Order: sequence, then C-alpha cells, then structure tokens
Amino acid sequence: LLGLCLITQIVTGLFLAMHFTSDISLAFSSVAHICRDVNYGWFLRNIHANGASLFFICLYLHIARGLYYGSYLYKETWNVGVVLFLLVMM
Repeated sequence: LLGLCLITQIVTGLFLAMHFTSDISLAFSSVAHICRDVNYGWFLRNIHANGASLFFICLYLHIARGLYYGSYLYKETWNVGVVLFLLVMM
C-alpha cells in the first residue's frame, strides 16, 4: 500500500511539475492554470494533495503494526526502517 501511494505521488508530481512555474510572481497563476486549463489538472492536483496525507497515514499504520508485532527485535530491519522513515520526513 505504501508503494502504491509513493508511485502515485511520483507520477502525479511529475505531471504537475510539467505545468508548474516556481517563480514567486507566477506560482499562483500556474496552479490556477493547472486547475482550469489542463485536462484533468484539478483531479491530478487533488490526487497529489490527498495522496500525501494517505501516504503518511499508511506509514504510521505500518510503524504501529511493527511495534505491535515486535518487529523492533530484528535490529537490522528496524534500523533500515527508521532510516527510511527519517528520509521520508525530510
């Protein structure tokens, strides 16, 4: 589930980045352009925004499951998970 969320975020982010301008005077108008003029741009933007929340919900559920089942006893696996979690939080 986390992989699906991550792939969705990457794909929608790439499509949105094709139309986004990061200049401070054009950023808002480029978002408006995406929502109004790009085919299904409003849909991609909403999927991307809500997908970020879904990704973190799934991530925290995954951590909770690991704590419940005692996965922290496997040091190497747990340490890799902690490193990946810290990378995601950056």
